[in-house]
Amino acid sequence: MAPRKLVAGNWKMHGLSGDIAEIERIAAASRAYPQVDVALCIPATLIERAARAVPGFAVGGEDVHAAEKGAHTGCTSAPMLVDAGARLTIVGHSERRDAQRESDFEVSAKADAALGCGLAVILCVGEILEVREQGAALDTVLAQLDGSLPPQPVGAAELAVAYEPVWAIGTGKVPACDEIAEMHAAIRARLVERLGDSGERMRILYGGSVNGSNAAEIFTVPNVDGALVGGASLTASAFMPIVAAAAETARRA
Repeated sequence: MAPRKLVAGNWKMHGLSGDIAEIERIAAASRAYPQVDVALCIPATLIERAARAVPGFAVGGEDVHAAEKGAHTGCTSAPMLVDAGARLTIVGHSERRDAQRESDFEVSAKADAALGCGLAVILCVGEILEVREQGAALDTVLAQLDGSLPPQPVGAAELAVAYEPVWAIGTGKVPACDEIAEMHAAIRARLVERLGDSGERMRILYGGSVNGSNAAEIFTVPNVDGALVGGASLTASAFMPIVAAAAETARRA
């Protein structure tokens, strides 16, 4: 049986107090699609207010520190996210791997810390355009996955992997469906190899310029169990067509 679709938004460095109303609109609209899990990962400054505004809706962080507490100026720990009302977090997004030079080891430690506090985790992997053009995309992403998986055993409901080709994020470019299928199949095989039955049931999301126009086609690709959505998650008008496409795919399954 295929996993439930998960459509998660990543607001990145967007969102002020006035945007709580948009989160409320997304949460309310999501109730029309009970067959899809919907979540928003938002800036830490908004988590507590959003969690109070939309009780029962999955609000998450965009990153987490591996340490529980300590001398880490400007960072947010897993207990802090939980205390604010978060239910999940992203780790290893390509923008952090690049701009903050995060290593696979650091991403693994972050995932481990989040899971240890009861947060669900979306673990991101993906290749840059140069790597794909060199024919090394599969090897690169699988090596990244191997190095980034948390050391503790995880259940399928606790961890999702998001494949985001870096060259497709925010560019409007999307890999061909056969390219997505090849990568997701390879990730699935590696998850099963590493995690057994949990790897078979774990959700693999696609991310990278997903929108209401292409989501339906992407969701028909084998082993695509949802999406991690960037810019299109900032408004209900752009985000909900993606959720609707996931629901329609689930209905037909």
